Amino acid sequence: MCLVFTLASHAASAQSAAPAAAPPAPPDRSEGWNTATNVLAVSSLAVELVLPRVFFSDPDVTAGWKARWHASALAPVMTLAAIGFFNEQVMKDAFSGARPGCTDATQGQAGCTSYGFMSTQAFVAGSALGQGAAVFLVDTLRWSGGQVNAGALLGEVGVPLVLAPITAIGRSAGNWESGGQSWGSAAIGLGVGLGMGMLYASMQRPECGYTGNLICW
Repeated sequence: MCLVFTLASHAASAQSAAPAAAPPAPPDRSEGWNTATNVLAVSSLAVELVLPRVFFSDPDVTAGWKARWHASALAPVMTLAAIGFFNEQVMKDAFSGARPGCTDATQGQAGCTSYGFMSTQAFVAGSALGQGAAVFLVDTLRWSGGQVNAGALLGEVGVPLVLAPITAIGRSAGNWESGGQSWGSAAIGLGVGLGMGMLYASMQRPECGYTGNLICW
């Protein structure tokens, strides 16, 4: 009996003396892709801000294609940027969508200090595409009588259509978000941007009244 007690005591001592299991290695994430997608997201909104509204002028003014730059474009662009900032600071914690390689047990540790959904970068790039597509459609169908301008199509839709997918791909390629998180965030951004762009383009005529100015304040 004493022998059994002695063996059990030695086993317990050996177990307590054993080193604690090492914490899991933090997930590997690409800082290069993080920087690139940040730049792409900001660039996608900047494109929508600096592009002019292109439209086919009414015959009773001066028929032909016109381009006007609108200071009012700040309103939808800054609104989308504010939603992206709000997501980064508040909504991510509410959704609590863990980044790839993170679990409830490792959340808060290195590599898992923040959440992945919604992806701010993918959302912003998707919303810029949505806004550009909406502005192009409204300017074409409502203000240009259905006539399509190739330059407007390239600027409002073509450029964001390249930037948004690269941003979503880059977020998942850099292991910052899963594919579902990045593409889902881009899809949500696309819907929000479509609504914002439709509202803005419908309320704000592309022409600067009857002044003929290139910049509309």
